[in-house]
Amino acid sequence: MNVTEEKINGFNILFVKDERIDAHNSADLKDFILHMIEQGQVNLIVQMENVRFVDSSGLGALLSGLKHAEAKSGKLSLSNLQNQVLSMFELTRLNRVFEIYADLNEVFDNEG
Repeated sequence: MNVTEEKINGFNILFVKDERIDAHNSADLKDFILHMIEQGQVNLIVQMENVRFVDSSGLGALLSGLKHAEAKSGKLSLSNLQNQVLSMFELTRLNRVFEIYADLNEVFDNEG
């Protein structure tokens, strides 16, 4: 899984570079997120601009990260979802569970 982490305006942003989050790489994403949380980075934003497909294992990895962040009084938000990925979140009603932002500027405006 190709993920980079950057701190911007006080936010820990994970940039997912892969076009797919599926059974082949979702465990890597989950491990990356859980490692960040264990290191004390409990407020994360997953920037998914490049992601064009997410399957159930990808949704599970993100949900696991959210639950672990919340257990440490943090949160995991999502930004820059492609329409087809956003549709998957809406179909599974996970759009009601995650905070989903159109882009990082919206994150900074709302949280800053």
